[in-house]
Amino acid sequence: MPNTPVSGMEHTTTVVIGAGLSGLAVASELSRYGVGSIVVDGLDVLGSAAVSTSTGLLPRCDIADPASMQERSEIMRHLRNYAASHSLDVRNSTRAVRLDRINAVPGLLGAGLDSAAACPTGQWAVHTVQGVLLADHIVVTRCGQSQLRRMLADLGIALGQNFVAAMRAIGMHLVGVGELITPTPKEVLRQAKVVGQAISAKVYPDSVQAALTGSFAAVPALA
Repeated sequence: MPNTPVSGMEHTTTVVIGAGLSGLAVASELSRYGVGSIVVDGLDVLGSAAVSTSTGLLPRCDIADPASMQERSEIMRHLRNYAASHSLDVRNSTRAVRLDRINAVPGLLGAGLDSAAACPTGQWAVHTVQGVLLADHIVVTRCGQSQLRRMLADLGIALGQNFVAAMRAIGMHLVGVGELITPTPKEVLRQAKVVGQAISAKVYPDSVQAALTGSFAAVPALA
C-alpha cells in the first residue's frame, strides 16, 4: 500500500517511530505482508519548556546493551540490506517531535483535517520538522512504558491493566519497549513479527496466514 498525500500531508498505513533495530525489524515485517510504512527517527523533546507546555512529547531513552552489540550489529546488517533491496521508506534524518490523535485534537482542524473525507481512516498525526505524517497505526520503539503512559495521559487516553490490548485498540503498537531491562535482539525480532502480523491482519485479514511462513526469511538463522 503506497504512501499518499492527503491535504498537503502524507498518509501511510503505519508510521514506525525509531530507525534502529526495532524500527527496521517492524518495517521489514510489514513489507513482507505488503503493508506500507514510513520509518522516522525517535520522538524527541524540543527543550525543557516544551515538556511542560505541550502534549504528546516523548523523551528518548537509551537502551544500548553492550553484551549483545555484536549480535545486534549482525541483525542490523541484514535488516539494512533488506530495507535497501526492497526500497523501504526509512527517513533517518526525519525526527518525530509530537503525536496527536486526529479525532481527539480540535487544533488539527485548522490543518486541513476538518472532515472524515480528509483522512478517512487515519487515527494518528505524527508531527515532524518536515511536515505531518498521517497513519492508521503507530509503532513506538526505544522508550519505557511509564513514559508512554504519561504521554497518553497528556493526550487524554486512559489505559487499563491490559496495557498492550489497550494500545492496540487505539492503533498503537510497541516493539523493543521495556521498563527495567532491554529486550534482547531476538526478542525484538519476535515482537516485530507479532506486531507486523497484528497490523497486517487489520489491513489484509485474508492474506496474513499465507505469508506467515515467509516471515524474516532474510535472517532465518538470527530470528
